Amino acid sequence: MKSILEMSLREKVGQMFLILPDSLEGKSELAQLSGQVQNGTSEVTRELREVYDRYPCGGFTLLAKNITGKEQLIRFTRDLHSLGTVRPMIAIDEEGGRVARIGNHPVNFHVPQIPHMSDIAETGDPEKAYEVGQTIGRYLKAYGMDIDFAPVADVNTNPENPVIGRRTFGDDPELAAKMVVRCYEGLKSEGIEGCLKHFPGHGDTKTDSHKGYAETTKTWEEIQACEMIPFMAGIRAKCGMIMTAHITVPAVTGTLPSTVSPEMLTGKLRGELGYTGLIITDALNMGAITSQYDSAEAAIRCILAGVDIALMPYDYMAAFDGVMDAVHQGRIPEQRINESVARILSYKEQLQRI
Repeated sequence: MKSILEMSLREKVGQMFLILPDSLEGKSELAQLSGQVQNGTSEVTRELREVYDRYPCGGFTLLAKNITGKEQLIRFTRDLHSLGTVRPMIAIDEEGGRVARIGNHPVNFHVPQIPHMSDIAETGDPEKAYEVGQTIGRYLKAYGMDIDFAPVADVNTNPENPVIGRRTFGDDPELAAKMVVRCYEGLKSEGIEGCLKHFPGHGDTKTDSHKGYAETTKTWEEIQACEMIPFMAGIRAKCGMIMTAHITVPAVTGTLPSTVSPEMLTGKLRGELGYTGLIITDALNMGAITSQYDSAEAAIRCILAGVDIALMPYDYMAAFDGVMDAVHQGRIPEQRINESVARILSYKEQLQRI
């Protein structure tokens, strides 16, 4: 693996993006998050390798549309890992319940069917959450994954919430905290890193940030008394990655979504909570972001806010070029890029060891 001192600026900027393989084939589309199976990039072609050489990235996330079968997936993850001089990491959403790219795939992978996390919470037994993480981690590892965008650390306190609901470990923050940590530890026991999401908590919103604006009216003190309890437990358990939510918290972020808020990410998450791991955005092609910013501006703003990895920009090449221009123009100090890349390279070294 290259050291940061050996990397060009383009290589360093690329490390700060986790993208769909489709983005290297120019397949920017409004339906990127829908998970449809047809028309997804599912192999590493010569053309894709050539584009990757010009627009390198830190890794890839796979949707159901990028998966066509068992052998294809093993071959695809192997070939993606072989790109470039700094091994890309590969992530997937495999929460269990309704969010399971492999478990719910039309091609039967014959993996255990994992219930909703709310069902696990109803047992009251955190060891059941560990078993979930262990089971999912085992089959993800077999198919070449590095990271599972799970567990969901939100606390489901708003029954009108249209997007979180049964994906969480319920509405009791103390029980959810225990479940989140044990699920994370179960994943790691099988060599898969987890990712706590969606900071600072998407459980008390009435709208879906996939579609547009979402907010919580809570104060930071109210958030600390509820939403932060699972996240703090994860931080104490040395969780290496936390995903931001695109929700606005007027009492903390003003009019800004949390993903682009320096106060929320650098001030609260890093400063007040003492988190030292990677901060990754939720997908930047979601409506709460695309309705306000183009791909370049979204990437620039989240990096300035303290994000290490920008996930799935709508137009990757525009986002990449925008960040490069922002560094050359002095809007983003190169030292800010170096800080994130140092964390990313350290994280990748740990991935190789688990």
